[in-house]
Amino acid sequence: MTVHNLGYPRIGDKRQLKFALESYWKGDKTLNELEAVASQIRQQNLQTQIEAGIEILPANDFAFYDQVLNMSTLLGVIPSRFRQENYDIEVAFRMARGRAPSDDGHFCCADHAPSESKAGFAGAMKKWFGSNYHYIVPELEADTTFKITDTRLFDEVAESLAFIHSDQHASNNKLQVKPVLLGPISYLYLAENKGSDLPKLAHLPALLTAYQEILMRLKAQGIEWVQIDEPILGLELAKEWQEAFKPTYTALKSSGIKLLLATYFETLGDHLTLVSNLPVAGIHFDAVWGKAQLNEVVNTISADKVLSLGLVDGRNIWKTDLTTTLALAKPAKEKFSDNLWIAPSCSLLHVPVDLESEEKLSPELKQYLSFAKQKLQEVSLVAKALNGEDIEQALAQNKQVILARQQSSIVNNADVQQRLAKLPSLNIDRPTAYAERAKVQHKKYQLPLFPTTTIGSFPQTTEIRQARRALKAGEISEANYTEQMQAEIKDVVARQERIGIDVFVHGEPERNDMVEYFGELLEGYAFTQFGWVQSYGSRCVKPPIIYGDVSRKQPMTVAWSQYAQQQTNKIMKGMLTGAVTMLQWSFVRDDQPREQTCNQIALALRDEVNDLEAAGIEMIQIDEAALREGLPLKHSDWESYLKWAVNSFKITTSGVKDTTQIHTHMCYSEFNDIIQAVANMDADVITIETSKSQMKLLDAFVDFNYPNEIGPGVYDIHSPNIPTVEEMVLLIEKAAQNIDAKRLWVNPDCGLKTRGWQETEPALANMVTAAKILREQAVQTA
Repeated sequence: MTVHNLGYPRIGDKRQLKFALESYWKGDKTLNELEAVASQIRQQNLQTQIEAGIEILPANDFAFYDQVLNMSTLLGVIPSRFRQENYDIEVAFRMARGRAPSDDGHFCCADHAPSESKAGFAGAMKKWFGSNYHYIVPELEADTTFKITDTRLFDEVAESLAFIHSDQHASNNKLQVKPVLLGPISYLYLAENKGSDLPKLAHLPALLTAYQEILMRLKAQGIEWVQIDEPILGLELAKEWQEAFKPTYTALKSSGIKLLLATYFETLGDHLTLVSNLPVAGIHFDAVWGKAQLNEVVNTISADKVLSLGLVDGRNIWKTDLTTTLALAKPAKEKFSDNLWIAPSCSLLHVPVDLESEEKLSPELKQYLSFAKQKLQEVSLVAKALNGEDIEQALAQNKQVILARQQSSIVNNADVQQRLAKLPSLNIDRPTAYAERAKVQHKKYQLPLFPTTTIGSFPQTTEIRQARRALKAGEISEANYTEQMQAEIKDVVARQERIGIDVFVHGEPERNDMVEYFGELLEGYAFTQFGWVQSYGSRCVKPPIIYGDVSRKQPMTVAWSQYAQQQTNKIMKGMLTGAVTMLQWSFVRDDQPREQTCNQIALALRDEVNDLEAAGIEMIQIDEAALREGLPLKHSDWESYLKWAVNSFKITTSGVKDTTQIHTHMCYSEFNDIIQAVANMDADVITIETSKSQMKLLDAFVDFNYPNEIGPGVYDIHSPNIPTVEEMVLLIEKAAQNIDAKRLWVNPDCGLKTRGWQETEPALANMVTAAKILREQAVQTA
């Protein structure tokens, strides 16, 4: 029985990668120093996996930004705006962030001396198959070619081989290194055409030549197995994409290297026959998220192939039920014998590093959890049991914990369950149609044409973070902390007054995170100290844990919004995070349907919306940034999800008066295929991320004839670049060509938490100037 892993968290157990990257970008670390930190993380990861009993170790699961970007630079798929004669790491950072240290005048090493800036607009960023991980979208241009450009893959493989062959591990002859590559078909599927009408699959022959060269070079390094991830096999693919697989893997077989084709996050569905007949040496199947098809997979795949079963959940943090898991795996063991491999369901990138670091979680809750390091141990236990080793004591302990969780009083709340049972009798539609609501809202608020606003958060300064840390450490009182946050709110309001924004926000200085803040104030949520996972690049998030029934103890935002409103005569928006986003950006309990948990959150938020309105806050934004990423991977499952997801928003918002204007915000979304659901939410105003796409994402609203008001984002808040007035005028003019100016708002793409004031104020000032220019133009043409 072979034990392997598909990938391990790359941030380090104390977020070493985050801090090293940010220091490098600021010019405080050299490239050599950054590379040294990265090497230490990789070697520690290898050591952790070996100690847990993993025999085949992943390589190339490390990335400074994301693994799709790694694939692009490996293949030489560099956007024309960033190409240069000799590739270096600065190119990758420009693709991801729009700029590199040398563009800011920082001297990081002899090879990257400050020179004329090569900054440009960053590549588009999308969510990875329903997770909260992001990737930089590959760009296929008319002159795109494929050739090995970045040799980091081979360098890291050599490093891993040296590690397992070192004196420390020389006696372990079971250790192997298994490089991980994104498969060629998934790579093309995720890519976007830029200025080219060539079908993406037309690039496949040239792309395969590059892949074959990569595999041959890996074989020359002594590699026996390569893991090729084709996650699109969890989707429902069009015929031309299905038909691309057999010739692709027939071509790759000629390299002579053994390929483990990996899929995850879903069943294979109708692709099972296709996959089982591919000329690959092995197939990895996610037996957690694809459990419904496990028996069919075992029966269909030939026993002369390796079947790797992902039996430990790599996307969630709950302890594995070992007894149930072993029962699931038994038929596969009987059929495949030594050709059965055991692994997590997917890369462990999606879970925190080590549960043992957590000292403040309740002992009861902690015993129900498992992070990356512990999941490796669970994988090993499953393999030992299937190999016939005696693990009865571990099984008995595990069974006791699983039963305790089912019966736990911290998990089950009778009052919440009773309220949820009454939900079918609640009218979740607003009593008046949007067209009538809009009339009374316009009369009340008297906003100018192209009203300006922001999405919610303003820069989280060093002082804000220090105050939060001091409060948690008990160094300042709650009253002192409140006083400091009120001072920050007062400052944010004053800045908005000076800049001339029309609808204000309070800036959210008291919020550490748009989900964590609310979760800390809700029953049924718990938080870790070190439960960080990578979202992209240096951006790490610490998802809350929804462990039990959810309810609101008391108002969560009312006092902050009231204080902010007292500082100005301008309209102050209340800011909440929606139920679907609260669900999607958390580690969700796996013992009840997600819909049920989402509705519990929506009822708690409904109480908050009603309290905000009663307190005089009559514009309320409920962010649903994660609505689209919650879509099931299979299109046939969308209708059911969208129905309950939209209903959760309506549960939250339907209790307000007609004059109360409900806003929502969505980012990183393609709206074409969910536009009806977005309309069904019936928000009075929606703000969306559109600047990176040059307003392309607005097309869905235009084609649908979306009736409500809309704020297409006019600048990318993820880049430190300051947009010009002219750039924003052009974007708004583009939007106004197809949408009535009376329904257009002007705003950034997203919240400004991660930016500094030195970028934020001039960018917003330019935005306000752009809106004024457009108002003047509208008057002149009236």
